[in-house]
Amino acid sequence: MRHLPLPRGATPLSLPVLGLGTWRFGESRAARRAEIASVRTALELGYRLIDTAEMYGEGGAEEVVGTALNDAIRAGDVRRDEVVVVSKVYPHNASRAGTRAACDRSRQRLDLDHIDVYLLHWRGQYPLAETVDAMQALAAAGHVRRWGVSNFDVDDMEELAAISKDCALNQVWYSLGERDPEFALLPWLRACGMPLMAYSPIDQGRAAEDPVLGDIAASRGLTAVQVALAAILAHPGVIAIPKATGAAHLRENLAAVDIVLSDAELQAIDRRFPRPLRKAPLAMN
Repeated sequence: MRHLPLPRGATPLSLPVLGLGTWRFGESRAARRAEIASVRTALELGYRLIDTAEMYGEGGAEEVVGTALNDAIRAGDVRRDEVVVVSKVYPHNASRAGTRAACDRSRQRLDLDHIDVYLLHWRGQYPLAETVDAMQALAAAGHVRRWGVSNFDVDDMEELAAISKDCALNQVWYSLGERDPEFALLPWLRACGMPLMAYSPIDQGRAAEDPVLGDIAASRGLTAVQVALAAILAHPGVIAIPKATGAAHLRENLAAVDIVLSDAELQAIDRRFPRPLRKAPLAMN
């Protein structure tokens, strides 16, 4: 597994270029056991990056992740220091005191003494400087190892950089169907040595049905999803966190890390999903 280092911080921290997303986990008590099993299976297969948020299932996804991870640690399948856990604070909780309280609740649901990377989920009513103060206090206290943001465009990042240089990463919707970050945001982040973490990198499953991706996949004995992930991960500085359930889907995504697409294949993908020619607002979901 390739890794990308996060900038700054008192101790080094690098992230695998592919992890597990948990959006929509924790929303149904009936699905809880199966979701915990999915995260356990991911850890057994070698996933070492898990993304979640207090928004997902109103804390339910964090409970799923915490249960699975701690079960795996107790079973000796993984060590805590091997797994990077990312979570996020709601914007309406992102005041100075509210961020600290939200982080405490997330750590309790995860049953972890610290969160590896803690993100502001998107911009809200509180000044950035106030949220940054809270994030830096959490890092100083050892409650988080790094902090960052999500759904921030270039103008947001420039405003943030004027307040603090300590932001570690930016998580945005980036996929073949949503390539707008390539025009301005991804180059800006690369210049700062800051990874872009791509959520919905397979367009919420739509990549699986694309005929061009399917043709490339068929010629290589791959799946369309693997081709889509390989195309996104071909861009330097990108981490992808697709959601997956079930061992087959988890293995399929993990194997995409080692796929190298040819120039002809990448050109065919560019024709099907054209590169952006001008700045456009970032998509969100």
